Amino acid sequence: MSPAIGIDDLAFATGSFRIDLAVLAARLGADPAKYYRGLGQSEMSVVAEDEDVVTLGAAAAQQILARGGADGVRTLMFATETGIDQSKSAGVYVHRLLGLGPNVRVVELKQACYSATAAMQFAAALVARDPSEKVLVIASDIARYELDTAAEPTQGAGAVAFTVTANPALLELEPANGVYTEDVMDFWRPNHSTTAIVDGKTSITAYLDAVAGAFDDYLSRGGAPFDAIDWFCYHQPFTKMAVKAHRHLADRAGSGADPAAVAARIEPTTGYNRRIGNSYTASVYLALLALLDGAEDLAGKRVAIASYGSGAVAEFLTGTVPANYRTALRAAENERRLADRVPVDDATYLALQDAARRRDPSNYETARQTPAPFRFGGVRDDQRIYEPTV
Repeated sequence: MSPAIGIDDLAFATGSFRIDLAVLAARLGADPAKYYRGLGQSEMSVVAEDEDVVTLGAAAAQQILARGGADGVRTLMFATETGIDQSKSAGVYVHRLLGLGPNVRVVELKQACYSATAAMQFAAALVARDPSEKVLVIASDIARYELDTAAEPTQGAGAVAFTVTANPALLELEPANGVYTEDVMDFWRPNHSTTAIVDGKTSITAYLDAVAGAFDDYLSRGGAPFDAIDWFCYHQPFTKMAVKAHRHLADRAGSGADPAAVAARIEPTTGYNRRIGNSYTASVYLALLALLDGAEDLAGKRVAIASYGSGAVAEFLTGTVPANYRTALRAAENERRLADRVPVDDATYLALQDAARRRDPSNYETARQTPAPFRFGGVRDDQRIYEPTV
């Protein structure tokens, strides 16, 4: 009998700073309740000048390697839509920072917020071929939008790292999955722009259509019916989007769930995204981690992952939680990581945003700000500089 395959370890990292959305509301002339309740967001992470997707991803992955080592890791997949180079994978920089050996393949994947789920599925196929291997997946992004716009409060920064192995500790993937792709111009970032272009109303519709299409495909391939799934983890550009998506699926499935019941089922998945903000590829796995770290006993429960990436691609899949999953968690450490972020005022936040818009992107140094284990030192002759902070 083939072994179960799935997620064995899962860790996250985020920016060193945070800003309360009430601070943004004051500048934007909005009621903070518009963000706290309307978006379901309380604050968002802000990166230091010397942090980027590489340093965040390496910091997340370091936690996994510190616990389990690198033996068996022959593949590193780096999922991001915050690309740092048109050719070289961000994962190759991480490979060096983590001290991985030369016999590790490294590749970067891109499709808006979806590609970490593609990486997980590709990883599962590699492990099925050779159960002695484990695959390290990193999803790392920094969400930036134009200042003084409706999208500004939905920024954020975060990374997750997870290992895909045989006999996993956290989530055993079930074989059925559903996928959906449609060419939609709801959200994109041209090469010439440091911020995304967003059509908000189109994006919400595209999200709902894609997740529903992926769920229908999942059912057609032998997936569990809606009411046989215990918990649902959705991509969360803002946490209320998960509530909208779940209500949409519940209505289509005829489950008859009232709005309060829907919100109650989604709430345990929102704890980290509510405080970190939008982390693109990492978001749905932060939802999973928040659920796993929560008070509810999940042993034996079926959990769905509804992954969405604008443009648009979606996937719906399920897994079951093993009996002793809590032994593989870091709940107290994760809470401490969020609590240790330094709060910033609006002036400091705006200065950090301005610093990200380099006047000469081919040569610059960054200020030493991050307390994280790795830092981005800047660019010298078009070459990015990464180094340990100690």
